[in-house]
Amino acid sequence: MKALVLTLLFLLLAASEAIEFTRCALASTLKQLGLDGYHGYNLENWICMAYHESRYNTQAVGPPNSDGSRDYGIFQINSRWWCNNYQGITANGCNTPCSAFTDDDITNDVDCAKRIVQDPNKMDAWVAWRNHCKGRDLSEWTRGCKL
Repeated sequence: MKALVLTLLFLLLAASEAIEFTRCALASTLKQLGLDGYHGYNLENWICMAYHESRYNTQAVGPPNSDGSRDYGIFQINSRWWCNNYQGITANGCNTPCSAFTDDDITNDVDCAKRIVQDPNKMDAWVAWRNHCKGRDLSEWTRGCKL
């Protein structure tokens, strides 16, 4: 009985830990979720952006931005425009609470990213993508991954 309780406790603790994807594991997941080629952006763009936004950490929450908004999850989705953190004005373009982007299931993060990239700013919506990925050779981001 004691072993069962300890096992359950360990599983609960493990479940509360953030998933920090490896580069190739994230590439595989994003490909399965339909991001490779989505709105003209290959998988390498998404992997590069996620690395520079969150270091592939699903539970990342950025510090307050100058407008008081915050950024959430593996793609650092902004509360002013895309999700609701119940702490200020929001357009909530993805119609989702920001807390949904800090769990280990990134399906809704991907759904929101697909919505964001459809806007006129496209991937320029992510400052990290503009500063670190845009216009560069990104082949290294999926090199060696079995996709």
